[in-house]
Amino acid sequence: MMLLLIFMFLLLQYSSDVYSFDRSYCASTTKTSVYKDGDMVVAAFLPLFTITVDSASDNPSNNNFYIQFNLKNYQIVLAMVYATEEINRNPHILPNVSLGYDIYNVLFNEWFTLDRCITWLSGPKKYVPNYTCRREMKSIAALTGISWIISTGIRTLLELYRYPQLTIGSFDPNLNNHEQFHDIYQIAYKDMSLTHGIVSLLNYFHWNWVGLIVSEGQNGFQIISEVRAEMDRNKICVEFVELIRVSEVSYLPSYLLNPTHLVKSTTNVIITYGDSDFLRGFMLYSRQIFVTRKVWIMNSDWDIITQSQHFILNSLHGSLIFAHHHKETSGYRNFIQTVHPSKYPEDFYLTRFWFFLFNCSFADDDCNTLENCLPNASLHETTGNHFDMVMTEFAYNMYNAVYAVAQSLHKMLLHEVEVRQVRKAEDLTFSVWQLHPFLKNIHFTNPVGEQVSLDETMKLNAEYDILNYWNFPEGLHLKVKVGQFSPYGPVGQQLSLSEDIIEWPTEITETPRSVCSESCGPGFRKSLIEGKRICCFDCIPCPENEISNETDVDQCMQCLDNQYANTAQNHCLQKSITFLDYEDPMGIGLSCIALCFSALTSLVLGIFLKQKNTPIVKANNRTLTYVLLIALNFCFLCSFLFIGHPNTATCILQQTTFAVLFTVAVSTVLAKTITVVLAFKVTAPGRRIRWLLVTRAPNFTVPICTLIQIVLCGVWLGNSPPFIDTDTRSEHEHIIIMCNKGSVTAFYCVLGYLGALALGSFTLAFLARNLPDTFNEAKFLTFSMLVFCSVWVTFLPVYHSTKGKHMVVVEVFSILVSSAGLLGCIFAPKCYIILLRPQRKSLQGHRDKIHYNYKTY
Repeated sequence: MMLLLIFMFLLLQYSSDVYSFDRSYCASTTKTSVYKDGDMVVAAFLPLFTITVDSASDNPSNNNFYIQFNLKNYQIVLAMVYATEEINRNPHILPNVSLGYDIYNVLFNEWFTLDRCITWLSGPKKYVPNYTCRREMKSIAALTGISWIISTGIRTLLELYRYPQLTIGSFDPNLNNHEQFHDIYQIAYKDMSLTHGIVSLLNYFHWNWVGLIVSEGQNGFQIISEVRAEMDRNKICVEFVELIRVSEVSYLPSYLLNPTHLVKSTTNVIITYGDSDFLRGFMLYSRQIFVTRKVWIMNSDWDIITQSQHFILNSLHGSLIFAHHHKETSGYRNFIQTVHPSKYPEDFYLTRFWFFLFNCSFADDDCNTLENCLPNASLHETTGNHFDMVMTEFAYNMYNAVYAVAQSLHKMLLHEVEVRQVRKAEDLTFSVWQLHPFLKNIHFTNPVGEQVSLDETMKLNAEYDILNYWNFPEGLHLKVKVGQFSPYGPVGQQLSLSEDIIEWPTEITETPRSVCSESCGPGFRKSLIEGKRICCFDCIPCPENEISNETDVDQCMQCLDNQYANTAQNHCLQKSITFLDYEDPMGIGLSCIALCFSALTSLVLGIFLKQKNTPIVKANNRTLTYVLLIALNFCFLCSFLFIGHPNTATCILQQTTFAVLFTVAVSTVLAKTITVVLAFKVTAPGRRIRWLLVTRAPNFTVPICTLIQIVLCGVWLGNSPPFIDTDTRSEHEHIIIMCNKGSVTAFYCVLGYLGALALGSFTLAFLARNLPDTFNEAKFLTFSMLVFCSVWVTFLPVYHSTKGKHMVVVEVFSILVSSAGLLGCIFAPKCYIILLRPQRKSLQGHRDKIHYNYKTY
């Protein structure tokens, strides 16, 4: 196969040795180079033909190779011709010195490249090192490209003669090693912002799951490192990385691409980086893999506009291409429209192209003269968009390279005139190596207004046009600008895109998605899956009272204390202020109950005052009875301190008033119980303990017990009094205004002391429950204290299990129920006798076994 390729190439290059003359002979015959004479000549080495692979067979060894004219690279030739003519017309650059060109076709192979280079140095007849058959050597520089293989291959020979070499291919950091490549200059912009541009595009479409296919040659490893680092910073994951080795003979594969990554990958976006060598190798590697529904993101080195009908080109419809941005040269379009074989007879490539494209024929015995062509034919009328009417990226690099040589030569000649005071241009003599200092320091503005410099330290980051490749219907081969990326724009505005005009790959009707896991919407957060990349995750709801109002958040955000999360947990709502208000249904109910019981207590007090001289009222110590009724009345009324908007006064009075009033009530019950016990236990008139009843000593129990409670409340208020507080956690949607008890220990001490009094009263009443007497109230005291203790024992767990204003409701309810228990159990039976059984209230002890003078107590 290799021998066949060499034979085809030699046939193409040296077909003038074939003596039979026919149509096929003229179509294939070529010359050594396209040469235009001038006082100074710039040489160029470009791959004008492409080794194309017909991968119809699954077996790579059975693939067919054929040579094809590369129209895209030929446009670089026209850019060089255009720049040369423009310089020759400009009186301010190289006045009285004409610039010529010498263009050689090379293949992507070191052997063919060196063959052309030796031909240029020695002449077309002999291959003799350090010898030239040319009468006059006018060449001053060599322009090489577009592949780094060509530039590095020719460098070995040119460095022997210190020839300046300018490369028009993509910027390669490896060629910046001036110790190794001290005579090579790069025209292209740096690709430092390319990775940032690609990642910005991925972020724009929210693509975070991509594949990466990169050429191993050139700066592929550096691109992988830069792309992955930038992706990591933006939380974009790479599903697979394919590194394809491009050999010196790029059409002979080093290894095959793993088809599994392309066919079975879940990503819908594949990023590729490489040059035209890489594309040909990739087309062979991929072979019969037909990839659909994938968006390809590529750099502009990919020569996807080609006459090849390789299947992969159909898959590239809808691809997005990053091409270096440059201004349009105004005269280039007119130049293309005027290009004709008759205008450039030395350009045999143009003649052959015209012959095939416009159905021409060659004149007899002349392979340079065409006839019977389509009338008024021009390049801008070519079908299939094979020819760009604006400069492509490499053509623009060639344009700048020619200007860089001309500007450097101009400065060098001016320097020679000043130093040697030469008056005639033809008297100037110099060696090509003398051009290097001027090339290294060259910095100028080209005719389109852009800065050009060969010093990599002065090269600016490139701006990129984002092109969309349209190949539907098949053969359209159109690249449409859909956006631009500028690293100099404000953060967040560096990428501009017209999404509505983008053509997506076949079978995709809307903007495709490329994610490992679907985005977690508001109200959810990401939960990474163990053993997988960060782009693969599960979505779990935010915890209670936490929200996420963005997509794909790692952590939910806690709402402020005065806010709460809505049902969707994507927004914090302001909490409303609430408390046990009089307008609240529970507040209204408790208020009505308190008023009713207070009125009932007042009624009972009124009845007892009216019936104060009856035995049933007199029998149980009227003073204590009145104190108890008044205390119970205030107990009912103190519940109003807990209802309504809390303030400093109510917060301080709530617990202390409740504690003191209930202490009075319970101590009164205790005093009444002690009185009953003493009355029935002191049977002998002469016993010493009888003086307790006579002096009414049990009545002093009330002030003594109350004083102790007042002291406890005073200590509480002195150290840590209650205060107004807010409860933001008890109720989801409300901020509860409440009274903080201050010292919880003091509160439970006060409550414990009250419980001790109640327990003591209950115990004494229980012991005296069976004492005989018509008006003995020991049983009623026992039941009343049983109810009281039951209420407050139940109160403690219920109080601690409730939150917010319900705690206040529980306490108020306990106050009302315990007070009502005392009122009902003690005074209901007596009121029943007084009101409904009046005949019983006058019995003064006819049935009593203990004769006791009621007047004594």
